[in-house]
Amino acid sequence: MERLQKILAQANIASRRKSEEIIQAGRVKVNGEVITELGYKVNQTDLIEVDGKPIEMAQHLYFLLNKPTGYVSTTSDEKNRKTVLDLLDPELKDTRLYPVGRLDFDTAGILLLTNDGDFTRRMTHPEHQIEKEYLVRVEGIVIRRKIIDLRKGVMIDGNYLAVPKAVRLVELDKQYQSTLLSITLTEGRNKEVRKMMDAIGHPVKKLTRVRYDFLTLDGVERGRYRLLKVHEVKKLYAHSQSK
Repeated sequence: MERLQKILAQANIASRRKSEEIIQAGRVKVNGEVITELGYKVNQTDLIEVDGKPIEMAQHLYFLLNKPTGYVSTTSDEKNRKTVLDLLDPELKDTRLYPVGRLDFDTAGILLLTNDGDFTRRMTHPEHQIEKEYLVRVEGIVIRRKIIDLRKGVMIDGNYLAVPKAVRLVELDKQYQSTLLSITLTEGRNKEVRKMMDAIGHPVKKLTRVRYDFLTLDGVERGRYRLLKVHEVKKLYAHSQSK
């Protein structure tokens, strides 16, 4: 048995919150009876209708996209900028895919896309501790003391201590006065890496997410994507449950 609003969300009728509004508006019937109770539970044999039309369970899809810079990680943009959905082939436009979390407009790398709300919640909720690794090229030579400071955590947004899972020096470029670092996070605060680098006085020049849990960019060119394999989706679920 599952809650009615969860079933509506899984069928891509609307988000779970919007599905609750649809139920409360009296637009949903279960076996011919109007249901307005939030939390009402249904099973697979129940006939569920929205506005008089039976719902069909959507096929869940999971993609790994190698996002270029210059795209927003949303399904639409009020400034009419290109979205990551513009990178998809036309036949996927009606599958109600959306990004799992976000990458900034000026950040490239791994971004997952799905139409599975439960999967999205598991991948983005801080309690599940899903690792995301970034390669960040910053201005200036980052000395050892500042790397130690990063590992201990730095204050961002005025009163938040951002503590990365790991920080590793990759390269010092003395000729062009820049440093390449690997930073692993288990949360996804807005522009967190950029704010952390600003906090130690080394603004970001280039930022790429290169790993999402065990997934990497191997075999996926910038601007392209691939379907996740069944065992990869199961492994992501297993890792989110084990935290």
